[in-house]
This record gives sequence, structure tokens and C-alpha cells, in this order.
Amino acid sequence: MAERSRRKIAEATISRLPMYLRILLELTESGVAGVSSEKIAEMGGINAAKVRKDLSYLGSYGTRGVGYEVSFLIFQIQRELGVDHEWPVVIVGAGNLGQALIGSGGFGRRSYPIVGLVDIDEAKVGSLIGSLRVGHIDELPNLIASQQVAIGVVAVPGEAAQMVADRLISAGVTSILNFAPIPVNVPTGISVRQVDLACELQILSFHEQHKKKVVPWPQVLPKSVSA
Repeated sequence: MAERSRRKIAEATISRLPMYLRILLELTESGVAGVSSEKIAEMGGINAAKVRKDLSYLGSYGTRGVGYEVSFLIFQIQRELGVDHEWPVVIVGAGNLGQALIGSGGFGRRSYPIVGLVDIDEAKVGSLIGSLRVGHIDELPNLIASQQVAIGVVAVPGEAAQMVADRLISAGVTSILNFAPIPVNVPTGISVRQVDLACELQILSFHEQHKKKVVPWPQVLPKSVSA
């Protein structure tokens, strides 16, 4: 069997694929077999032309008057995202955030089973959170090797984030999801996604402000930005 061609996908497109997958799964649960780019765009709050361009990276161009086959599009996106199989995840940090992530249950349902939770605090080690026993951070190498973990989650305060990232990488993790409020430095070849809740709130406040009124341009520019 010939291998499918590997077309480089734009980062912006990759960031939208999970949204498309969520929309398509909602549609299939409702019994919808075919969908137009306009409908996907409406549900995702984006432009239909952007949807068509994004999906073209997957080799899906739809059919005029018919749209896209939902089940096949789900297959294509899942294959591209790698969620057609499981990716075991380990979380470092058994505080409120780590506990909330485990309690949400969303990881396992989306192909990311949490197989380990560790902390440096001896008072937390040995306790049960959900079905997981909190291990010590020194257990990371054995845990990551035995469970074949590639993805680690940093759920610690900012001052400990870099140390935790270093420990994860040293233990064999090659991708990191960082919930700490500061970015971490990693070597080439290590993937990092920064989850900045403050930035997300700023985006929401932008939308709230613009729902209420058009923000007026100042009549007199501050000296720092005037010519």
C-alpha cells in the first residue's frame, strides 16, 4: 500500500483541528452524515473559506452541494492529530490544579489516559486522588519508561516549572503541556504548549468590551505613541 503524502500543515490550522473534531463528533452524535463548510464555520465562529483551506491540508475538498462526509472527516482529523490511539500522560503537581485535571475525566475520554501523578511534597506522596496514588517525583524515570509516556503535564507554581520540565525531559518525555504561569526553556526537539489562563481571560474581556460598544480612538494620542 502506498503511503499517503505528508503535506506540511500550518500551525494555525493544527490549532483549529481539535475544534473541528469536536464539532464533527457533536454532529455525528446528532445523526448528521454530511456537513457543509458553512455549517462548520458557523459552529466554530470562523470563516467558511478558512475551514475549506484547513480541510484541504487533509486532502478533503468536499463535494459541491453535498459538503463533507462527517465520519470520514473525523477519521482524517483523528489520524492527523494522532488520537486514533492512546497517548499515556503523566502529571507533575498534586495540588489543586493537578487534582482538578484528574477529576475532570476529559483526558482519558480523548485518548490521553493519565497513568501517573507525582509530587515533590512528601505530605502528598502516597495519597489517593481519584484512582491514582500520588508518587514521588523521583519515580518519574521508572514511571515514564514503564508506561511509555511521551507527554508530561506541568501543574506546579511558576517557581518550580523549569525544574519540573527539566526532570520530565531527563526522564524521557518529549512533549510538555505547561500550566505554570511562566514559560519553560526546553532543548530542540521538545514540544511545549503553554496554557496561559490570564491570556484567555484577556481575550474574553476583549470580546465583552466590544459587545457593549465600539472602543473610541483617543482624540489626543499619548506622548509615548505620538509622532
